[in-house]
Amino acid sequence: MATGSSHHYFGNDQWETHAPGLKTIEDATEIRSRVLMAFEQAEKETDPVRVRQLLRFVVVGGGPSGVELAGTLAEIAQDTLKHEFRSIDPADAEIVLLEGGNRVLPSYPGQLPRRAEAQLEDLGVSVRTNAMVTDVQKNRVVARVDGKAEKIDTYTVLWGAGVKASPIGELLAQKAGVQSDSMGRIPVGPDLTVPGHPEVFVIGDVARFEHGSEEPLPGVAPVAIQQGKHCAKTIRNRIQGRESASFRYRDLGTMATIGRHRAVAVVGPWRLSGYLAWLMWLTIHLMYIVEFQNRLLVFIQWAWNYLTWNRSARLITNSRRATAALAPPRNDCTERESEQLRKSQKL
Repeated sequence: MATGSSHHYFGNDQWETHAPGLKTIEDATEIRSRVLMAFEQAEKETDPVRVRQLLRFVVVGGGPSGVELAGTLAEIAQDTLKHEFRSIDPADAEIVLLEGGNRVLPSYPGQLPRRAEAQLEDLGVSVRTNAMVTDVQKNRVVARVDGKAEKIDTYTVLWGAGVKASPIGELLAQKAGVQSDSMGRIPVGPDLTVPGHPEVFVIGDVARFEHGSEEPLPGVAPVAIQQGKHCAKTIRNRIQGRESASFRYRDLGTMATIGRHRAVAVVGPWRLSGYLAWLMWLTIHLMYIVEFQNRLLVFIQWAWNYLTWNRSARLITNSRRATAALAPPRNDCTERESEQLRKSQKL
């Protein structure tokens, strides 16, 4: 079983409507639609207060996903959409990153979190640490920042604060008689099987593997890939009547990209940041792509995008949902806005 993970809203699943996360292709197209539609709506808006709200983007969570989302939003606003509007300047967009802990990328060692924060601020991202989100509404985020309640008016909130194992993991844990952890992960043995059920393998984000390590292995792609290969070898050895060794994770490094020429990386004893870490991130991602032809095509596309600053995808899918997410709540509508809404509904 390798059913992956989903977003974790810590018991507030109703927030997902207003704060989508990024785990699937569908999530990515939904986020793209909301972001692009926010700029489109700001272009048509005449109320300067609402323009500022539309151009304010809040990312919740300062882990690798949240940091990458914030950096990407900043580059889209400052570079990609630079010459595409008449009434607004996309560079006026405000990107706010909220992190509940005292630093971004809390799992990274040494000074790398501080360097990552500095790179984000260099892109124009407002990094708010010790900011615990307490509510997400259609037109604002409520957070406790250093113990004080603060409201941030915005129509675009992106979630990167946590993940949990897919629901099928809980079902398997109940059937197998084992206890899953707080993230819904199933504890597995050294051979990646469920205790008491040698015929059931669990790998990837839904597995809690902590043999030979102080902490459970993280839910990242290299872990899942290595576990998948080990699982396949174990099954083959069983068919052939041979013994199999226990799974051992080979840590090839941890990386987080922030933007163009900006990243942080931990590779063995080295702690890298900036341009060198970004180049290493590109190289390792190319290595994980299957087949040489695919690697070559991706390399050519990356090189073209790098030289031209091109982001060709401007599609706004699910436009009705994206527009609805940006519509002001009825109790906040002015008389003029209410009249415009009635006219648009008649049309």
